[in-house]
Amino acid sequence: MSNATEHKAGFVALVGRPNAGKSTMLNWILGEKIAMTSQKANATRRRLNAIVMHNDDQLIFVDTPGLHEKEKVLNQFMLEEALKAIGDCDVLVYLAPAADSVKHYKHFLEVTAKGRKHIIALSKIDQVSQKELLSRIMEYNAFSSSFEALIPMSVTKNVGKNDLLDLIAKQLDNSPYLFDPDDLTDERLRDIYKEFIREAIFDNISDEIPYESDVVIDKIEEKGKIEHIRATIIIEKDSQKGIIIGKGGAAIKRIGQGARQKIEQLAGKTVFLELFVSVKKGWTNDKQMLEELGYIN
Repeated sequence: MSNATEHKAGFVALVGRPNAGKSTMLNWILGEKIAMTSQKANATRRRLNAIVMHNDDQLIFVDTPGLHEKEKVLNQFMLEEALKAIGDCDVLVYLAPAADSVKHYKHFLEVTAKGRKHIIALSKIDQVSQKELLSRIMEYNAFSSSFEALIPMSVTKNVGKNDLLDLIAKQLDNSPYLFDPDDLTDERLRDIYKEFIREAIFDNISDEIPYESDVVIDKIEEKGKIEHIRATIIIEKDSQKGIIIGKGGAAIKRIGQGARQKIEQLAGKTVFLELFVSVKKGWTNDKQMLEELGYIN
């Protein structure tokens, strides 16, 4: 391993409003899907570290829950997770979709940033006209004293990644690597599998049920060349059980198929996934249950 003075390492918090596309951006930067993504807001619940090697530097991106305020204990935990990441990280990147009003950024400056310099990643630039893009950049430039740089980006068009990584690396201190450079994340595989099952629930079940569900990985067992995974979907109400299972088991079958495909892609092997459903009434507002599910230490 090279001398500490020859490279840099540090943590990068990726923050923004709910559903800004932080997890999609993280997967794109990493070049591998490890973070749950969803079209629905507030899908990400806890921090996740993605280890990105850029030239000889190690950038540890921290995916965070969206910045929002709601009354449920689970939502309070999610906000605290985002704020902790902001406080703990060396570099702060605010993800701003180009179609967004700057009001979200103003709120971030007033409530969350607390004077910390940051980089604005102006994302989804392919979804607005050139005229709209220039207008939005001018709006952000009115706050130029608050940020280090603004970088236009597009996951779809593969634009801006190296510019962002170069700028982040310049702001990090010389440091030995904090993680093995061959690793993608310090997250346990069982936690990534859990998030893939949650993602499949968000993909296949509408309304509030995905927000009131969670997943517990009960067992992972290697049997020959097949990985057997047993998991339980936790829901809040008895009435939700039938919806998760679906008529003749159709819904839970779709959830299982979607999750299994994502797990197999990451694991590189055949997966047999067994899903069960359990009702834990009011778990999203119950501190003891949240502790049992690993949300509150």
